[in-house]
Amino acid sequence: MNKPNDNALSYKQADRDAIYRVIAERRDMRHFIGGEVEESTLKKLLAAAHLAPSVGFMQPWRFIRVRKPELREAIYQLVQEERIKTAQALSEREDEFMQLKVEGIKDCAELLVVCLMDGREKYVFGRRTLPEMDLASASCAIQNLWLAARAEGLGMGWVSLFDPLSLQSLLRMPEGSRAIAVLCLGPVEAFYSRPMLEIEQWAKRQNLDELIMHDGWQDQ
Repeated sequence: MNKPNDNALSYKQADRDAIYRVIAERRDMRHFIGGEVEESTLKKLLAAAHLAPSVGFMQPWRFIRVRKPELREAIYQLVQEERIKTAQALSEREDEFMQLKVEGIKDCAELLVVCLMDGREKYVFGRRTLPEMDLASASCAIQNLWLAARAEGLGMGWVSLFDPLSLQSLLRMPEGSRAIAVLCLGPVEAFYSRPMLEIEQWAKRQNLDELIMHDGWQDQ
């Protein structure tokens, strides 16, 4: 007899387990061990990203692969500048924040910058009242890439500590485009057993039951 969740459209149980496992074991990695990512593997990861859903099928994502050492160093410096400004904005948690490792730019095998394309104003489908759906779509692509990287045994970290205009100028991006993520990708010695910020006691995962509401907003 079939189990309640078995139907003609579902994957086999082992495949379902693998999907939930990779979601649970995905980590925002900061510690890398150099090495390299094979070209064929990198292409597979980017292809997975490109399969992400996008509002109005606009596919707003663009990927810049940073290969020049001097450019990687310049991006690292931008991140360090913003790291200090972020620490100062945290006031009483400034010192605690400065103790955290927030990026792996110098150590990762591959450095990718994810951008929103220029000319996005032409895409109205699904964005007339929610123009930020271009960002939501690109975030889905990043998540696809993250999960695929974890399945390949590669770590990935999303760095958002940078001034977008400075990074866009550095990368000679066209007017109207927008840099949204610096991604560190590559081999790691091990994956964190829990999210790093949870391990470092910066924050803890919230209880899912407290985040679910029914038929309207309810104060917790």
